[in-house]
Amino acid sequence: MSSLSQPSARFAGDDGSPDPITRAAMARVVDSTSYTRALVALCSSRLLMPIVASGDETDHPDPDRHAEMAAVKLVDDTGIHLLAFTGIDSMEAWQKGARPVLCTLDDLAATVKESGAERLLIDVAGPHPLVIEGMPLEQFAQGFALVEFEDGFAWAKAADEN
Repeated sequence: MSSLSQPSARFAGDDGSPDPITRAAMARVVDSTSYTRALVALCSSRLLMPIVASGDETDHPDPDRHAEMAAVKLVDDTGIHLLAFTGIDSMEAWQKGARPVLCTLDDLAATVKESGAERLLIDVAGPHPLVIEGMPLEQFAQGFALVEFEDGFAWAKAADEN
């Protein structure tokens, strides 16, 4: 695949490869500090939200039928998760044929509530799944990013241009 379809110029030339720094940070999650570092890495990563056709699943062709594309949610005994992936490889490991929409973490976090989900689940099929929920998810949805300084972590938000 040479490049994925781009909804904006900021993703020009993106071929769907995962960010190796983000993947490494997710692989190292063993406690709250390493989890927070993975969130910091995700703040600067391009992520993929899979969309799939939804609607009438009949075998009868209908010229008036219009397929709708929908974000994918996973429901399990812990709740409802909106799915996202760090790379096309992890998305295809989950389901071949899903179409990727290129997103940032703040865009995905805002979509969680809109979609009726409670959590964001990244790389459900591996290599290192990660769930974001609660206060971090709310902060990301409001446009905040998590940054790490020598003495700890902080929430930051770009100033409005107006």
